[in-house]
Amino acid sequence: MTNQIEQIQVTTTVNGEKVTALVEPRTNLVDFLRNQMELTGTHVGCEHGVCGACTVRIDGEIVRGCLMLAIQADGLEVVTIEGSDDSGEIADLQKAFHERNALQCGFCTPGMLMAITEMLEKNPDPSRQEIREYLSGNYCRCTGYEAIVDAIETVANTRKGA
Repeated sequence: MTNQIEQIQVTTTVNGEKVTALVEPRTNLVDFLRNQMELTGTHVGCEHGVCGACTVRIDGEIVRGCLMLAIQADGLEVVTIEGSDDSGEIADLQKAFHERNALQCGFCTPGMLMAITEMLEKNPDPSRQEIREYLSGNYCRCTGYEAIVDAIETVANTRKGA
């Protein structure tokens, strides 16, 4: 009797590129992205879905990559922070984070940017309280959030022409 674990073929689109890979059924999406796809911008934090470091987009909606199995992404579109960066959709957010000193160690930043992108699509003119509430599932241990909220508010105002 061998201890070989069965692998399952998964075909998904990652950052616009169709990918087919073999994965163990228990492999979560964030480990697949980091270890097999070498997309290390998505971080592993708590592994319980509460810190937001592993946030990615699946078919346009943010999800916690640590709570989703790679096999569940079969046939779906996955966008990581690398894909969002390559497309240019977060360039203004990145610039505002830099200018407002809204990041320090940077560990939480990719997940924050993924969440913020979705928030601004759903609500292009959020109040400071709405920004805080939307980011309540993304932990930052360094900044105290004030600069993050400032950066997001700046981008929202710039995008609406204020």
